[in-house]
Amino acid sequence: MFSIHHRPSWQIAERFATPEKLYLDRRSVLKGLGLGLAGAATLKASLARAQDADPTADLYPARKNDAYTIDGDVTPEEINANYNNFYEFGTSKNIAANAQNLVIRPWEIAIDGLVEKPFTIGFDELVRKIPLETRLYRHRCVEAWSMTIPWAGFPLKALVALAKPMGSAKYVRFETFLDPDMANGQNSFLYPWPYVEGVTIAEAGHDLAFMVTGAYDKPVAKQHGAPLRLHLPWKYGFKSIKSIRKISFVEERPVGLWEALQPSEYGFWANVNPDVPHPRWSQAMERVLHTGELVPTRLFNGYDEVAPLYAGMDPSTLYM
Repeated sequence: MFSIHHRPSWQIAERFATPEKLYLDRRSVLKGLGLGLAGAATLKASLARAQDADPTADLYPARKNDAYTIDGDVTPEEINANYNNFYEFGTSKNIAANAQNLVIRPWEIAIDGLVEKPFTIGFDELVRKIPLETRLYRHRCVEAWSMTIPWAGFPLKALVALAKPMGSAKYVRFETFLDPDMANGQNSFLYPWPYVEGVTIAEAGHDLAFMVTGAYDKPVAKQHGAPLRLHLPWKYGFKSIKSIRKISFVEERPVGLWEALQPSEYGFWANVNPDVPHPRWSQAMERVLHTGELVPTRLFNGYDEVAPLYAGMDPSTLYM
């Protein structure tokens, strides 16, 4: 069992909200004011801070689903919040402060590809269409460290049902935002932005695949990929794409950002497998982030119920 400290939500008066016209047409406003890049960055930071009163805060804490829990301690929030990979905001683990520049409203998600009818939906509408729940999940990074996180959100399969994919759709492709003015890491030419990841339709339909909207009894923090991210607890963390803007149902297998960069190290499957080392380090052990303890890595990160998804495949290939 685990416990989470409940914190009350709060709201600001409507008169303090950024005017919609200013928000949606901020580039034109900047041009009219004669502001340069420094001014643009300042305004973006101000817009991001103005959204700290999240209009979805009333949805949390979400009901705890006891079918998805584990023995052991939850990683303390202060540790989880300050040790993150979010390359859009820098290559350091200490990107939490920089990630606050992420502007998450308005935030629309496009659903397209091989679906009955493509559509675009605002996050604030989507999050109220599907009941939320809290699940305690392990998180295993390809870098051989791990956390345990109380995510809130909804099953990915519920979003698949909402999208109504055609029978010809074999994969689900996810894409994040592209805004180098807001996310300084996206100015790097070393990465094929925007971040892309994908799973098979069968993986998307598994009960464990989870769309995250919150954590620790409140809307998910920006450094974790607000307002909507994916979590696949049996795969290495780079598969769990952050800040999703587009979800496409496709016939061809997507190539993720890390796979495009180095396919010999970061493959499509990326299932946790202690017997298949990364080319530059072993995956046999992992460091529990909040204790520093080294513990044995488990196949599929301990989520053996996904094994039928890969029946007939050579286990030594499941990392790739």
